[in-house]
Amino acid sequence: QVQLVESGGGLVQAGGSLRLSCAASGRTFSLYAMGWFRQAPGKERDIVAAISGSGGTTFYADSVKGRFTISRDNNKNTLYLQMNNLKPEDTAVYYCAQSGRFYSRNLDDFESWGQGTQVTVSS
Repeated sequence: QVQLVESGGGLVQAGGSLRLSCAASGRTFSLYAMGWFRQAPGKERDIVAAISGSGGTTFYADSVKGRFTISRDNNKNTLYLQMNNLKPEDTAVYYCAQSGRFYSRNLDDFESWGQGTQVTVSS
């Protein structure tokens, strides 16, 4: 239904910054909430941040609040995650996802997923 492609992951030292991007196609982008999730080996997938279709409402996990910023450019059908002051515990595969609702922060509401991009933060 929708194709999502993440990019921007890589290696960074603690305290550094990365910006992840997610390009969407195949569905009316501005109507639907988008989210960033992450999963480390042997761990459950967990929400990082979410944003409403218009960009007017956002949610952040406590572990990243104040360090990460989610945004979207509906003219470019692209979702972003700006990650500052990265910590080793941020190391994970990061996934973007699209909900069938205008806004959601609930894992079960996100229907379409990208392939993931690896973020590794060294000490």
